[in-house]
Amino acid sequence: MNRGFWDTLSKPFFCLAPMADVTDAAFRRIIARYGKPDVMWTEFISADGLFKGGYDVLVKDLQYDESERPIVAQFFSREPELMVRAAALAEKLGFDGVDINMGCPDRSVCKQGAGAAMIRAPKLAQEIIRATKEATRLPVSIKTRIGYDENELDTWLPTLLETEPAAVALHARTKKEMSKVPAHWEEIARAVQMRDTLGSATVIIGNGDIEDMADARRRAEETGADGIMLGRAIFGNPWLFSNSRELENSRSVGVVEERPPLAERLRVLGEHLTLFQELLPHKSFHLMKKHFKSYLKGDGYNKAFLLRLMGADSIGQAQKAIAELAKKGE
Repeated sequence: MNRGFWDTLSKPFFCLAPMADVTDAAFRRIIARYGKPDVMWTEFISADGLFKGGYDVLVKDLQYDESERPIVAQFFSREPELMVRAAALAEKLGFDGVDINMGCPDRSVCKQGAGAAMIRAPKLAQEIIRATKEATRLPVSIKTRIGYDENELDTWLPTLLETEPAAVALHARTKKEMSKVPAHWEEIARAVQMRDTLGSATVIIGNGDIEDMADARRRAEETGADGIMLGRAIFGNPWLFSNSRELENSRSVGVVEERPPLAERLRVLGEHLTLFQELLPHKSFHLMKKHFKSYLKGDGYNKAFLLRLMGADSIGQAQKAIAELAKKGE
């Protein structure tokens, strides 16, 4: 088994979940500056799209900065030969690992037979993992769920472990549950026990509903997971991972984690906008709007300002509104 950088991580480690149209190159650069996690992932990229006509556009979403290392490139496809090509590309581009998405519940992805639909095709899933491993010197990991319509952990996880991936990031819900029910963290503990019973060396990462670093550390202690993956908690909070080591040193799980004051959040939001413009000119500015309310949540702003910001038609207009609010707060 090629474990690559996974063997260098202190446990428990904490990583950033890949989220489409959220954890793009601009936001990851901001996160790396203000609260770098132990491992970062790209947004998931369609291997089919890359090699069936969309290469020139999609390859731009595989840009990264050295400050993000270790950085894992995530792809999805149900075609082994396309995952082979994607893995070779990731190695050529200098990534630290390759991840195969076998958990995305999006209807359009599952309709292609990819993402969470791979849970319904275990033999093909194994074929894809083995082919990908053979195609690259990079460690290969899997991000998935505990089942499709129902909990299938007892059969699905051993199926994955047979192929000896370097890591399995397990979202503790089924595809059917989406994010509509609380994550079943007891299943992460079972996954760790199953891995140990089977004598596997694969790293197990738990994912689902983690609120902050205190919660992440608590879940690691309760389940025995090697790592914890945080997703939605990063919205508006690139400082999320900044105290992970402090929590480790104090062994405290009751720390109240506070974000910086509004003035600092506005400054970093402006920085985020600038990076989005510089790094992702091929993407719509409107993708940034999902971040606005998250950066501003809490005291110190009014709805009128948020409405103005959301109504901006360009990065220039948004930057102007932010500068005016920051000046009022001086």
